[in-house]
Parts: sequence; C-alpha cells; structure tokens
Amino acid sequence: MNQPVPRPDPRSGLLALQAMLKQRHPLAALEVFHAETGDVFQIDLPGFKPVVLVGPEAARFVLVQARHEFRWRNERDPVTDLLGHGVLVEDGETHDHLRGLMAPSLHRRMLDQYAKIMHRSTKEVVDTWRPGMVVDMLVEMRKIALLILVRTLFAEDFAAQIRPLWKAILGVISYISPGLWMLIPAMPRGQYRRAIKRMDQYLYAVIDRRRAQPKERSGEGSDMLSALIQAGLDDTWIRDQLLTMLIAGHDTSTALLAWTWYLLGEHPAELQKVVDEATGVATSVSASDAAHSLPRLDRVLTESLRLYPPIHLGSRVAARDLVFQGFDIPAETRVIYSIYLTQRHSGYWDQPGAFNPERHQPGQRAVPYAWLAFGGGPRNCIGAAFGRVESLLVMSHILQRFKVEPVKRHIHPHMGATLEPRPGVPMRVYPR
Repeated sequence: MNQPVPRPDPRSGLLALQAMLKQRHPLAALEVFHAETGDVFQIDLPGFKPVVLVGPEAARFVLVQARHEFRWRNERDPVTDLLGHGVLVEDGETHDHLRGLMAPSLHRRMLDQYAKIMHRSTKEVVDTWRPGMVVDMLVEMRKIALLILVRTLFAEDFAAQIRPLWKAILGVISYISPGLWMLIPAMPRGQYRRAIKRMDQYLYAVIDRRRAQPKERSGEGSDMLSALIQAGLDDTWIRDQLLTMLIAGHDTSTALLAWTWYLLGEHPAELQKVVDEATGVATSVSASDAAHSLPRLDRVLTESLRLYPPIHLGSRVAARDLVFQGFDIPAETRVIYSIYLTQRHSGYWDQPGAFNPERHQPGQRAVPYAWLAFGGGPRNCIGAAFGRVESLLVMSHILQRFKVEPVKRHIHPHMGATLEPRPGVPMRVYPR
C-alpha cells in the first residue's frame, strides 16, 4: 500500500531556520530536511506545499520515465506571466515545435562561427580593466554574457544597450526569482511592470528592424531571430522566445562564470594550474578545439556546475495522481526535483561539499542523473554545448591576459532566477 509523502518533523523547522540564517540561503534549510527525512519529502508552508525529490532515480522519474505526466507550465508562477509562450513554459507539441525552430542556431556546427564573437565580446569588456582595479566578476561576466548572447542568437549588437537596459534586465530576473509570491499567489508585483515594459520595447524594436531588413541584419538568416521570423511566428510569440533566451541564456552563463572565479579564488593552486594551461594554448582557440585544448579548465567548470548549478531545481506540476518509490503524489501537486541536493548527495559523491575537479577526469563517470547541471532526457538544456564553449573561451581569454587575486568577502548562494554568488565576486586584476 502506498504512503503519503513524509513531512519533516516540526522540530526540525528550528534547525532549518538556524541553518538558513547562518548560511544565508534557503538551500541550507533544504539540506536539513533532506538529512532528516530522506530523498522524498514535502515542505509544509501556508500556500506552498511542494513535494521535493532528490537523487538520480528521482531525476530519471521526472525527466524521463514519467515526463509526460508532468506539466512545465504553471499559470500561477511569475515565470509563465513573464515568458508568455516561451519554449521553457510550454508543453507537448507546442514546446517541441518551438524547440525545433530554435535548435539549429544552437547546433554545434554554429559554434566556431560564434567563437569569434565570444572572443571579441570578452575583449571589449576586459579592455576596460585597469592595473590593480577591483572588478566584480558577477557584474563583468553578466556584461560579457549579454553581449555574446544577443550578438550570436539575435545578430544584434548589444553594446550600446547594456547600460540603459541594465536595471530592466535585473528587474525581470528579480520578478521570476523565488519570493513571497510562492506563499501569497495574489501578491501584487506591479513594481516590476516598468522593467518588463522596457524589455518589451527593446525586443519589439529588434523584431521590427529585422522584418524590415531580413538579410542585411542577419547574413544568411541562420540566427535564431531570423529563424523565428521565417517560420511565420507573430511578434508576440517571437518576443516570448527572445526574452526566454535573453534571460535564461545569459543568466545561467553569468552564474557559472562567476562561481568558477569564486572557486578558483578560493583554491589558488587550482587557479595556477588553469593559468598554466590557458597560457599554453592559442589566444583565440576555436570552439571545436576548446575542450580538447583546455581539459583542466573543462573539469573545473564541470565541478563548478556540480557545486553551484545555475539552475538548481526543476519545478513541475503533476498532471495526474502519481506514485514514486511507494509515495503518493496527488494530481496538481507542485513537484520539485533538487539538482543542488542531488549533486551534493553523499550516496553518489565522495566528499560532496569539496571542490575537486579531478573527480571529472576521463574514465571517471558519475552515476547517470547524479550530475544534472544541463538537465536530462528529451528536454535537456537546448544551449548546453553553446554554454560550455562560451565558458571555456571567456575564462581562457581572461586567464591569458590577467592575473587575478580574490578580494576576501563572505559570499553565499542567492536563489534568484539562477543560483548566483552574492553579494558578488570581487577580484583585483593585473595585466600579464
């Protein structure tokens, strides 16, 4: 006979609160609940009672085995309100159709072409750094990621827009971040409307320009924006896909790069190893050669993704009554599978909290679905190859040109649209 999903003992709530206050992030509370209850538990808060699943089997269940029994779209969530009919919040044939339109511009064959843009965009940002200057890597990596994403996928130059749109971009990210809306669904969020309106104005202007100049602006029309126009989508649906890519695409890269700088700053011996490796390769390494030429840096990035996955959870809604490992999950229940807890699970990782890139050496494979930074199954991250190459090229470019020294500051994970280091990652830079 099946059982209801267990809920943590109310007395553990105090321990969870203490852990959260000490570590300054809600994930600490989830770690307490996981340690007490196991890989399946239900959070019990007023208006917010998701079932939380942890571990490779849970990920396989959600992402593969029962994927058709879950909905991605949740009308009460701000991300659905913001992205409209963006590919991330659509299900079934609609999602598959949109993904099919967008995938060619993110195919591996495009990456060598994009590599030149990645190098140029990185150079533009770091050219502003001065000897001994303290830069916040969270901010600087966001600038680079924005330039790269818009130049590659929209075939638009974003350099002149970074400053005027900066607050709007951070505003829409904040709009979809976890907050009180999870407990109070009707909570007014009008303070974000100005940011959304500003982003809409920019995106609709970009669409209008492309419709007026379809060839001149996009070469052979191989960028994502051109593909969406050629497919016959109307402006609103195109806007939804562009905003999805702009927010999800750049914010994940920003978080990965910022966390990697933080981890290297905390481990100077590893920093020196990746410096030695990067300075031994060509200054403009190609996309196709990046992982082969920079294997140690690639392992560092993989370990960074394990410890601090930018997308740290997956959220679904059970479309019907389900059973997982003998536990009942009623229809319409929000189900969260925790990537963060899975990738730090002591049952699948040795010393899971330690930074150890060597665990990702060739021949050492994790248990399937124990590493989930790009998701898994048919709806894995559409930009995984793009993001991997981007991170290698941006990091190697900077390592070749600058010595970096961490400026000590207490940094904690912040659960925004992605998991990012707060209050930032300050580093002092010196040209080589």
